[in-house]
Amino acid sequence: MATSPKIFGIVLAGGEGKRLMPLTADRAKPAVPFGGQYRLIDFAISNLINSGLRQIVVLTQYKSHSLDRHISQTWRMSPMLSSYVASVPAQQRLGKRWFSGSADAILQSMNLIIDEQPDIVIVIGADHVYRMDFRQMLDAHIASGARATVAGIRQPIALANQFGVIDVEPDSTRIREFLEKPQNPNGLADAPHEVLASMGNYIFDTDALIEAVEADGEIPTSNHDMGGDIVPYFVNRGEASVYDMKLNEVPGSTDRDRSYWRDVGTIDSFFDAHMDLISTLPIFNLYNTDWPIHSQTVNSPPAKFVRDSVGRIGTAIDSVVSLGSVLSGTHLERSVVGPWTLAAGGSTITDAVLFDHVRVGPGARVHRAILDKNVVVADGATIGVDRAHDLERGFTVTDSGITVVGKGVVVDR
Repeated sequence: MATSPKIFGIVLAGGEGKRLMPLTADRAKPAVPFGGQYRLIDFAISNLINSGLRQIVVLTQYKSHSLDRHISQTWRMSPMLSSYVASVPAQQRLGKRWFSGSADAILQSMNLIIDEQPDIVIVIGADHVYRMDFRQMLDAHIASGARATVAGIRQPIALANQFGVIDVEPDSTRIREFLEKPQNPNGLADAPHEVLASMGNYIFDTDALIEAVEADGEIPTSNHDMGGDIVPYFVNRGEASVYDMKLNEVPGSTDRDRSYWRDVGTIDSFFDAHMDLISTLPIFNLYNTDWPIHSQTVNSPPAKFVRDSVGRIGTAIDSVVSLGSVLSGTHLERSVVGPWTLAAGGSTITDAVLFDHVRVGPGARVHRAILDKNVVVADGATIGVDRAHDLERGFTVTDSGITVVGKGVVVDR
């Protein structure tokens, strides 16, 4: 292998995201807005770009129009040094079928790897919120001599049944076993109350990855999944290593937000991740300029806070407000507001997440709710205040009491 190996990045962005409905009713999961002005995929691509990768493909499939458009408008790289971020839809090169799993997505896109001829391939998911320097994981992969390396994040052992858990050989980084949502796993030697959960980020020697996905493609009973099938393939051969995210030092990180990682695959986790943004010392700091999260530049005026027509003064407490928004005499608290939101006098927005171009009428009340883009809340209407009323109107309400209103819905009283 060359002293400076050639690296190729693959972002798996074909997920349907059923557990995020209705936010994924009209878009792929990686295209779901997050944190006001971002999309979920921006975190994955920003981490790769900040880590020095310059050849990146994004494999898309499910309702990918808004995702493809976002990538083409946002991630424009200079071609001078063969730099690119390219959105690649399912090509059906192996027959008239869609991707049957994440490993099959790579198998059907093998021409991308063959054309680029990298030494090492980094494969990551597109729908997690985190910061990570992949250069450090790459160095660990090369030093280990493994053919495959899995990024692991420490999680409480009580949550082990929600993740793929990595069991490591004592005093080693070699993976002994990959456990899918185990009920009673062993804790870590240095932290018995924790386990290493797979982050869905992998590094492979290129020839080994090609061999693995091609072999997996010949197994009719396989789910063709990177975590469920490809990683165990390398584990069984003694060729898999783990990289502990605890070792990753991201420039500009603090003790409070170091090693932050959230799987936002459910409405509750998506909502909770937004609440992580808004404290004075946030658990995840969007304002780290040493490792920025890049996104599309919104051509908008600044956010504005004004009195309403009768002179009522609004308040904004522990909240994030995006460009173009105007809040007139509104009480805003513990909320994240997307671009071009308009909230009128006497309205109250608390513990809420609003996407772009939401309209909140005079006297309306929004509490513990997520409003998709172009939602209109009529004068005096309420969302998230009366669970039974929300269900009667056909809104999604989680067991924890978070109400979700789909794109373009007009909410009457």
